[in-house]
Amino acid sequence: MDALTDLIGGFGTALTPTNVGFALLGVLLGTAIGVLPGIGPAMTIALLLPLTRGVEVTSALIMFAGIYYGGMYGGSTTSILLNTPGESASVVTAIEGNQMAKAGRAAQALATAAIGSFVAGTIATLLLALLAPTVAKLAIEVSPADTFALMLLAFIAVTSVLGSSRVRGLASLGLGLMIGLIGIDFTSGQQRLTFGIPELAEGINVIVVAVGLFAVGEALWTAAHLRRKPVEVIAVGTPRMSREDWQRSWKPWLRGTAIGFPFGAVPAGGAEIPTFLSYVTEKKLSKHPEEFGKGAIEGVAGPEATNNASAAGGLVPLLTLGIPTTATAAIMLAAITSYGIEPGPRLFETEPVLVWGLIASLFIGNTALLLLNLPLAPVWARLLRIPRSYLYAGILFFSSLGAYAANASTFDLFLLLIIGGLGFMMRRYGLPMLPAIIGVILGPFAEEELRQALQISNGALSGLVDPMSVVIYVILALILLYPVIRRFLPRRAVVPVLAEAAHEIEEAHHHHGLTSAVSVERHSGDDPRNPGRSTSSRNPGNVDADGGGDGG
Repeated sequence: MDALTDLIGGFGTALTPTNVGFALLGVLLGTAIGVLPGIGPAMTIALLLPLTRGVEVTSALIMFAGIYYGGMYGGSTTSILLNTPGESASVVTAIEGNQMAKAGRAAQALATAAIGSFVAGTIATLLLALLAPTVAKLAIEVSPADTFALMLLAFIAVTSVLGSSRVRGLASLGLGLMIGLIGIDFTSGQQRLTFGIPELAEGINVIVVAVGLFAVGEALWTAAHLRRKPVEVIAVGTPRMSREDWQRSWKPWLRGTAIGFPFGAVPAGGAEIPTFLSYVTEKKLSKHPEEFGKGAIEGVAGPEATNNASAAGGLVPLLTLGIPTTATAAIMLAAITSYGIEPGPRLFETEPVLVWGLIASLFIGNTALLLLNLPLAPVWARLLRIPRSYLYAGILFFSSLGAYAANASTFDLFLLLIIGGLGFMMRRYGLPMLPAIIGVILGPFAEEELRQALQISNGALSGLVDPMSVVIYVILALILLYPVIRRFLPRRAVVPVLAEAAHEIEEAHHHHGLTSAVSVERHSGDDPRNPGRSTSSRNPGNVDADGGGDGG
């Protein structure tokens, strides 16, 4: 009951005219940005971080949460109308959604996506409000050794599920940790990795890193692969659903919520795997399995509900442990730290107005998404005609403006260009972005917890071991050794549904010509069969290598 009382207080914060305005602005921005291929909510929030420094922290985070949810919905519009998922979580939506659009049922596909997002987002947010305080109370009792082990688990788990290989994931994490270590060591007072440059003594602002990796790196990558063929957009009417569509959608919405929320709440869970699982589950349970691959509405309803439920679930580890599970959550964590607020289990005690106002605003944002996006679907579709060259030129302009505004330093502009170049090279060689940004943000916190644990034990390594951390280390060992263990097990013996999900998605990539942020990370770089040829030239359907459409 305490959680419900706090949630009611949160509505008192979220329903002020200012915060409602920021929530609506975030939803509109997020949907508009999510519709544009290749520009996700993570990049949008990264661009807005320096521009919202003068905004009160609760209002800023409410807007960012609206962008987060709006971007999730906007990505489904791109998947359905263009067969081009802008976010990895929208890959599955494109399988059936685009087939529905080609069959003249784009309006129904968009409607089930919007309503499913609302249903799943509302239920998952209520679960977030009920579960997060309990998780936070338990986490407060966690020792520094346990916290360090938990952060180590987040590092390894993220690098294991993203990118084309664990080596690339670890390389990305290493780059992030190295950037996070730049500056003065507050324990010894010694400078680290500054190379004698005074401007680096205070470290690199996380805003500059986020904008450089996501916005500048993406803009440079898109410019390198830009094409000039206009985008062909399927016409959209007013989204509506028949009685049969409702009957075939409501159960997938609920099942998608049940699948997505737990995966999002697990560190490094993300939304990609649960949306795959939702698709396979709906295919197995459907009374019309023959329609899958040809435009089954269940194949849109389930994954879209899973997507939004996972987004709400991802706020559980973010708000209770200070651990992000997605790139967007990582940028939101950067926003929290940029205001001088320390993330973690004590956030519910130190910043209750912020936390409960943010959670309450999710209900407002979900409702606004439903009310705004159903009638505005044709408007969002027209945004797809904006030429990519104009779009990314504007992104580079605002990136530079934001990086300069963070500290009013021209040196930050040079850093922005260097980190943007690093982001470009990471895309070029298939290194995922999320481990790097998590390394930058959580690296210093992990180092602090490690030092506290060792100080308590007078430097003995036994200080890193207690009952809870042992369990975490066992999980870590299983994650690291799973590829070896899997070789001695029969195929599909451990998790048959996951195996079938992976098979379904591989089929989708081959037969539907899908591309996404994750697929680019996994497949970008030179074609191993022809070292002189970039894989981007093999993208089907004249789709940009970043997952975006062609420039106009």
